[in-house]
Amino acid sequence: MKLSIITVNKNNCDGLQKTIDSVVSQSFKDFEWIVVDGGSTDGSRELIERYADHFVYWVSELDGGVYNAMNKGIQQAKGEYLLFLNSGDFLLSDDGLSVVFSEERTSDIVNARCAVSEHGKQIWVSPFLPQITLKTLYTVGLPHQSTFIRKSLFHRFGSYREDFRFNSDIAFWYKAILFGGATTQGVDVILTDYNTDGLSSSNVNTDAYNWEMKEILSEGVLPRVLPDYDEWLKDKKMLEEIGWIEQHQGLRVLLRRCHKLFKRNKKGHD
Repeated sequence: MKLSIITVNKNNCDGLQKTIDSVVSQSFKDFEWIVVDGGSTDGSRELIERYADHFVYWVSELDGGVYNAMNKGIQQAKGEYLLFLNSGDFLLSDDGLSVVFSEERTSDIVNARCAVSEHGKQIWVSPFLPQITLKTLYTVGLPHQSTFIRKSLFHRFGSYREDFRFNSDIAFWYKAILFGGATTQGVDVILTDYNTDGLSSSNVNTDAYNWEMKEILSEGVLPRVLPDYDEWLKDKKMLEEIGWIEQHQGLRVLLRRCHKLFKRNKKGHD
């Protein structure tokens, strides 16, 4: 089995329907599908039962959070690669998976691109990342719903941290790629749509979210590397702004006149 798709859901029946519709229509068929529902009471269980023939495994029971549910899916998966396509996220075209696996994939992590939507409207598309580095992880990150993870990585580096509520996938990227040497490969196709109305997006910059990121960035050599990198980013931005001003002669003249006027007024007040 080339691929295991794992879908986690809790009380998101409408979003789950979108996810189901996009998966059942795929031209690529070399995958199994696992659905882990957190004991939904909004009709999700009935929807899952209606499509039960499409799943190799499904369960609807109380769980310990989204990453606990994902770990349940990992335990059941038998595919070479795992794709976490949670309720509300969906594959954008019927041949999306066929495009990704149109050639043999040998890297530990295969990352495609992702469209980001808010209230049904596309607001951003993740860039093509041919190589994953500290810079890409720190400034852009990987779209979880468009990233295929070799299952053996979870044996090497452990499952998702269940004490995290929002960023356990990010912690896994750092552990596997930066510290563990996992190989990566980018695919320049916009594979999925990610809905920002979910838990992780709506809790950005909360105390819990920021604590998790602080924990992640305190590992290994990162505390010694990131302060210098942040300073470099600030310097780079400043130089780019200066360069932009240098290219606009009219603006330069205006700024000089404003500076002279400011000095003249300041001298008059003195």
